[in-house]
Amino acid sequence: MRLKGRVALVTGAAMGIGKGIALLFADQGAKVMAADINTQAGDATAEEIRATGAQCIFRSTDVSVEAEVKNAVAAAQQEFGQPVDVLANVAGIAHESPAHLLDLADWNRILTVNLTSMFLCAKHVLPGMMAAKHGSIVNITSIQGLFGFPGYPHYAASKGGIISMTRQMAREYAKDGIRVNCIAPGTVETPMNVKVLERVPNPGELRRAWERMHPLGRIGQPIDVAWGALFLACDESSWVTGQCISIDGGISCSVLPE
Repeated sequence: MRLKGRVALVTGAAMGIGKGIALLFADQGAKVMAADINTQAGDATAEEIRATGAQCIFRSTDVSVEAEVKNAVAAAQQEFGQPVDVLANVAGIAHESPAHLLDLADWNRILTVNLTSMFLCAKHVLPGMMAAKHGSIVNITSIQGLFGFPGYPHYAASKGGIISMTRQMAREYAKDGIRVNCIAPGTVETPMNVKVLERVPNPGELRRAWERMHPLGRIGQPIDVAWGALFLACDESSWVTGQCISIDGGISCSVLPE
């Protein structure tokens, strides 16, 4: 039980990578506060966790709204009787557009949901972690924060910002016993990517192209990223901070096609 006695706040916990992390953290002993804007799916995640005998509550939360983030953090402490020890910042959205056609409103929305939300969640868990002199924050970024993919300037900016913010916070809060790291996944089979496949004329062809982009020959599953998040959350990584770990099927060590 690598997270026994810990309280973990997992955003984006209703589905995809966030759900995978919430399930694994609970399996490893954490008391989980699952947060997501999708109430129905979030409740289902919490019920699935509780069915295993683990502790989990769900709170409907728009992570881009500070008051809702603050209330979720407070609810976790009230429910479990201790501050949040582990924050998994997972919630994020995507939108495709080249820069010259991109509306400012879409730029702002992506930056707010993907980057500002992670700042807000960190802001409100940090005081409890500082008082306890320990804590781990795991931010989910993307390889698009490291490499350029056509059509996603705002998404790439948000994900690159996560990496820079992770490194800054790691440096600033190391003295308080708090570690801050991020994970850059490659293409993962999430509902968001499933929707992309549903929009194209030949989803099988696109899926095969995604698989070819990854030297290991497959796209990732949420559990692939969740295992990395568990490592960064638990004491096995006690000398790891300020790092961006690519869990990407090898895509970052290859020459990417256009």
